[in-house]
Amino acid sequence: MNIFKAIILGLVQGLTEFLPVSSSGHLAVTQGILQVPEDRILFLTVMLHFGTLMSIFFIYSKDIIRIVVEFIKLIFELLSGKGLKFNNEYRKLGLLIIIATIPTGLMGIFLNDIFASFYTSQLIIGISLLITGTLLWTAEKVHKGKKDIRHMKWHDALIVGIFQGFAITPGISRSGSTIVGSLLRGFNKELATRFSFLISIPAILGATVFEVKDALEVGLGDLTFGILLAGILAAFFSGVFAIRTLINFIKKEKLYYFSYYTWAVGSIIIILTLIR
Repeated sequence: MNIFKAIILGLVQGLTEFLPVSSSGHLAVTQGILQVPEDRILFLTVMLHFGTLMSIFFIYSKDIIRIVVEFIKLIFELLSGKGLKFNNEYRKLGLLIIIATIPTGLMGIFLNDIFASFYTSQLIIGISLLITGTLLWTAEKVHKGKKDIRHMKWHDALIVGIFQGFAITPGISRSGSTIVGSLLRGFNKELATRFSFLISIPAILGATVFEVKDALEVGLGDLTFGILLAGILAAFFSGVFAIRTLINFIKKEKLYYFSYYTWAVGSIIIILTLIR
């Protein structure tokens, strides 16, 4: 492992974590191209997730701070006997993020071994990319929703959380699946984008914490501080770029553009796998 490879992996992680093209699938393919064994960079992979997490905090810092403040106020009100009052947007948004995280977390815990086995199959990754493209194209074409946070229900968050859970599959985009789930539930584009990125925080954080133990057991190998820092910074800056790019595409109703990319990449992977 060297700094160049760490930067490439960081760029791929940051861009594909938030652009709806599947980070897990692209990272698996990139590792293969760079000839880097998974067990040698497990800790680096964890740190790359940390870098992308920081990019969400950078873009949505105001929302995150308001949600945390309102959650603390809610706890104090509950302890003082005032009861639960979800009387503003940020309190409701915080509750809905928690609800959406529940199915994602349960799927990650109980189905992780099944989904993890898919990483060794290029064919499954290719098929999953085709599915991602189809979902993006369908959601963009049929979307006519105008639902904002005031009209959002708890079961809307639950369904979007289930969509996020399926993104454990390599080749299924997390951002793509959650945005698709949100659009199919009738969210307006601003809420679909915002909710997708905000619910990714506990999902990415949980996955990072879950992987740290295994990463530390494997050890750092030939990873140095400079290599780790290079990868994290690449993931952070490319993540910021990807978030802003996706927001722009959704505003202009060009989300389906990513369908063509995932269809093309998925088809190439499938063809190459079958002719080997």
